[in-house]
Amino acid sequence: MPLFCAGRVSQEASLTITGPLAHAARALVQWPRDHVARLAGLDEAALADFEAGRADPGDAARARLRHALEEGGAHFLPDENGLGVGVRLRFAARDIPAINRLEGEGGVVGSDDV
Repeated sequence: MPLFCAGRVSQEASLTITGPLAHAARALVQWPRDHVARLAGLDEAALADFEAGRADPGDAARARLRHALEEGGAHFLPDENGLGVGVRLRFAARDIPAINRLEGEGGVVGSDDV
């Protein structure tokens, strides 16, 4: 049975994206600030201010920003067990067959006679 599946993991809708979290997500997807700002319908300076914690663009802009970053492969993680919110890079569907192949390499696990 494959370890990873191609379906998109549902996101925690109540998670509010913060500036530092947006900055981390943008770094993970390796998109320049001007590109993300354009996708989210924001001014580049406004995005820079938000990422630095100097300004809040509002709920609608944060939602557009989150959507743009998720489309780029960012997966936002809710606060669980007091560990805080986070972001990681989602596996792309094209990566899954290779991951499953690598998981199956190495043959059957046997005893070690050493």
